Amino acid sequence: MKHTKIVATISDWMSDPEYIKALYNNGLNIVRMNTAHIDRAGATKIMNNVRSVSDKIALLLDTKGPEVRTTKVDSDLEVTFGDKVKVTGDLSQTNCLHVNYPGFLNDIQVGTKLLIDDGEIELEVKSKDDVFLHTEVTNNGIIKNRKSVNIPGVSIKLPSLTDKDIDFIHFAIENHIEFIAHSFVRNKQDILDIQKILDENGSPIRIIAKIENQQGVDNIDEILDHAYGVMIARGDLGIEIPSERIPSVARMLIKKCIERKRPVIMATQMLHTMIEHPRPTRAEVSDIANAVYNRCDAMMLSGETAYGKYGVEAVKLMNKVAQEVEQNKDRRNDILPPIDSQTSTLLASMAFEAAGEMGANAIVTDTLSGNNARHLAAFKGEFPVFAKCYRPRVMRELALSYGIFPSLTKPRKNRDKTIAASLKSLVKDGCLTETDKVVYVGSSYGIRGMASFLEIIDVKTGLSPRKEDDLFGLVGPMDD
Repeated sequence: MKHTKIVATISDWMSDPEYIKALYNNGLNIVRMNTAHIDRAGATKIMNNVRSVSDKIALLLDTKGPEVRTTKVDSDLEVTFGDKVKVTGDLSQTNCLHVNYPGFLNDIQVGTKLLIDDGEIELEVKSKDDVFLHTEVTNNGIIKNRKSVNIPGVSIKLPSLTDKDIDFIHFAIENHIEFIAHSFVRNKQDILDIQKILDENGSPIRIIAKIENQQGVDNIDEILDHAYGVMIARGDLGIEIPSERIPSVARMLIKKCIERKRPVIMATQMLHTMIEHPRPTRAEVSDIANAVYNRCDAMMLSGETAYGKYGVEAVKLMNKVAQEVEQNKDRRNDILPPIDSQTSTLLASMAFEAAGEMGANAIVTDTLSGNNARHLAAFKGEFPVFAKCYRPRVMRELALSYGIFPSLTKPRKNRDKTIAASLKSLVKDGCLTETDKVVYVGSSYGIRGMASFLEIIDVKTGLSPRKEDDLFGLVGPMDD
């Protein structure tokens, strides 16, 4: 059973239920909808098709965020080394390259480099006036419409949310989507701007902060104070900061997330070759393995599944590599969350230790909010954690958490009946056998309580809850 989760991007023109079902059967856990390339109708189509396949697949809606793009490029603009190009945010100007940010000139200084289309084209600012940046092309290429414009080392003063972002946030609220991944998060305010809209509408949607610029890296601590989790978006991040720093920055972000018990997603070009080819490069396989070794909660596919020729094969391969690597864990290099004052954290740590010492096969917990399961996920243990959830939404939220296998259950009258019902359903589903042993983490204070006990149970014994008078039948009147 794969512990590392898989996020796959689905486009509206490649979202048939049969395709999604094939992805799900091969390891898909979460579907990502990239709003930079779809409208409401397209998102609705994807959402409905996903929900027709399984109620266990979580939905993640990706906002466009405060990004600069080329605009009004009616036909591809071919440039060569040394060409002079005028750049402006004033759409009324002619014979120039337009960007979609009116204040562009104010933020850019002479000597700055503009990287277009994920760094494919570089323009160096040689001078500026009241209307234009006068730039020089440093490499040959083609500038196309709606392509990204990155300015390394420059803080762009764009608002956090575009009108399209706000509209899609309301779409997510109306349709009870589980996650919103916000692009180009720079600081905590970018998260709070979305949270304000969610709070005004009483929505429980979880916010994932996409870290893809230097500001986001610098402000990761305050971002984690307010975000549910993090996506390491290496595409734009690799343009904003030097490529050689990406591995160490990614490792730092993963460490921060694990210490704060936040899920973390590794993204961008993990199997980029499989957009066009049936097999990956060896480097791509190693990239997946490193994400698993580093204990990411999830890995993300973008173009591979959105429009690639081998989407199902890409998910299948990612699944196989994750399983293989997970079987060969070396815990000496693991990052462990600190043991804090919450009993859930202490019991989560003890649960994996007890499972190893007692030869258990799995850990089981029941959860109303997902809190107990997320604490267990933070320790990235080798044992599967079966989380019995009282709410469908929480079940889907846990699709993002490492090593958590969530399913639904109903509240029972007491602890013993809750445990028995959980074990019975897991045996029925083939997750456990009666000869297995499990570690159960639960609460003595009802389904709303924080984890308060840890119990080691033989499944066969746990399937039969004791009656309330069992104990009294064993005690005689003269016994102490």
